[in-house]
Amino acid sequence: MKANIQPMTLLSVLLAFGLGWGMAAQAAETSMTLEGLLEAVREGRTEDRHTRDERLARFNAQRSERESMLAEITARREALEALSANRETLFEENDLLLSDLETRLQERMGSLKELFGVLQQAAGDAQAQFHGSLTQLEHADRTDFLVDFAGRMGQANRLPAIPEIERLWFELQREMTESGRVVSGNHLVVTSEGAEVEQRVTRLGLFNAVADGKYLKFIPETGRLVEYARQPAGRYLVGIRAMANGDAETVPLAIDPVRGQLLDVLTQAPDLFERIGQGGAIGYTIIALGGFGVLFALARMAMLLWQGRAINGQLNHLDEPRDDNALGRILLAARTHGITDVDTLELRMGEAVMRETPRINAYIPLLKIIAAVAPLMGLLGTVTGMIVTFQAITLFGAGDPRLMAGGISQALVTTVLGLCVAVPMLLLHNLVHMRARSLTEILQQKAVAMVAQRAEADIETAGAAR
Repeated sequence: MKANIQPMTLLSVLLAFGLGWGMAAQAAETSMTLEGLLEAVREGRTEDRHTRDERLARFNAQRSERESMLAEITARREALEALSANRETLFEENDLLLSDLETRLQERMGSLKELFGVLQQAAGDAQAQFHGSLTQLEHADRTDFLVDFAGRMGQANRLPAIPEIERLWFELQREMTESGRVVSGNHLVVTSEGAEVEQRVTRLGLFNAVADGKYLKFIPETGRLVEYARQPAGRYLVGIRAMANGDAETVPLAIDPVRGQLLDVLTQAPDLFERIGQGGAIGYTIIALGGFGVLFALARMAMLLWQGRAINGQLNHLDEPRDDNALGRILLAARTHGITDVDTLELRMGEAVMRETPRINAYIPLLKIIAAVAPLMGLLGTVTGMIVTFQAITLFGAGDPRLMAGGISQALVTTVLGLCVAVPMLLLHNLVHMRARSLTEILQQKAVAMVAQRAEADIETAGAAR
């Protein structure tokens, strides 16, 4: 009995999990006996059969509805397939008709294609030229017309209208006319400080725009006038400043025939002080050395001129020697010692001349030293600049010349500065040296003349004694 109950108990547990928690709850309410479990299984089968019959009845009820929907969808698909076939046939017919019409259009147009090409090219060139023209400030509406006209001529599917061709000709003719006019008007100008103000702008043909004595740059992308942050040299601004001040009706003007390109180059060109600054510390040292040399040469020249005037004054009064000049001191040296011997007098005079000569030639060799050192310092700057250039080539390559411009500028500027100092210093040295030499020769001549006079006097005295 126990052996039979255990397998039935396991079967009842499996059936309880298979039928769900509802049957398990029902089995729990019923007494846990074999008869109760059998009754629960019978009731569960009856309920499942009832549910299946309901689903089958509902499916049979909806079957006819699904069949009618299927028939409707099938009919609609067939109608759409027929419509698609009809449209494909119509598309092929229209495609053939369009090809035939295009062929006939090309045949009838004939040489008019060249007209389309010429109009398209003329409109495109005009639009590109007008885009950066100063007249765009006054006639900005023509851009849309030219772009639209050139696009339609590129398609070549419609003949241009006579008014359109006339307007294209008119725009070209107006641009040529404006190239020879000077027009003034109020426009917004962006100043070098970044402020946007309204100014009286004068347009010089198609070349330049000026306002308040300054050149302006036209930016086609924004359609604005921008004041150059740096204006060209003063000689280029004389005319526009006179025009801004209203000094004269006719003024000389400097215009840029390439519409701002040369003006950009002029504004970027360094002035004299900037070129000197490119030489760096070596360049400033050369300039300081040259300035010192010039001042020193002028001081020595002034001193020699003063000594020359004193010596010339003494030449007119040889019998009254003074100690404020070299010749007077030499004459006094001959009289002080009371020399009667010619040989002794010659030695004394030579001593006096040698004593005065260093005073006249003092510091003159320094000018020659400065003239020799200046080009050497320029060569030093050249070598330094080339080192900087080679370092830039090593780091960045030789593709961009602007990276090497700094070193090359230093190399060339220092060389120029050295030569500019050396050449005038050589000239000044020669001038000072020649002046000192002339004074020395005067002293030597007078000293020799005094010795000769004493010798002649001794000869005459000896002859008279005989």
